[in-house]
Amino acid sequence: MLERLVVPDRGRLLAGDVALRCAIGAAGARAEKREGDKASPAGLFPLREVLYRPDRLPPVQTALPCRALRPSDGWCDDPARPEYNRPVTLPFNGSHEELWREDGLYDVIAVIGYNDAPPVPGLGSAIFLHVAAPDWGPTLGCVSIERPALVELLGRCGPGTTVEIAPC
Repeated sequence: MLERLVVPDRGRLLAGDVALRCAIGAAGARAEKREGDKASPAGLFPLREVLYRPDRLPPVQTALPCRALRPSDGWCDDPARPEYNRPVTLPFNGSHEELWREDGLYDVIAVIGYNDAPPVPGLGSAIFLHVAAPDWGPTLGCVSIERPALVELLGRCGPGTTVEIAPC
C-alpha cells in the first residue's frame, strides 16, 4: 500500500519508485489557495474516496472507499452555500461542478481531502486527482494523470494514503 503520493513540481507525481507525468493548476501550487484562483493547494492531504463512471469502466480495485457516479452527481463550489465543498445532487441551485462529464476527465476521481474538515468558505473546493486532458493542459486546481496510470495507482492506495503537493 502506498503511504504517500508526492507532486514535487508542475509535471511529476511520484508514487513510491514510479514517476508519472501529471498536470496541476494553471497558477501552480500555493499554500494560500482561494476559490477560483486556478491554483492547486500546497500541503499534505488524505485521499478520501474514489468515484468512477460505471458506463465507461468497471469498479476501480482499491482499498479506498469507492462508488459509482450517477448523472445527478455534482460538487458544490459556491462559498455562500452550506453545501460548499461537498457532493450535491443535481439539479442544484448554486454554483457547482457536474461530476458526470462527457470529456472523460472525471471518468475516475480520487477525492483529495482539502478544505473539508470542515470546509471554510472561499478557501477552495472540488480538489481531485483525476484523468488528464489529452493535451496535458493545466487543471483548475486538481492534479491529473492519464487514466490507465490513475486506475493502476488507485489500486495501490488505501485509507492511509496521502497526497503531498509542493508549492511551485
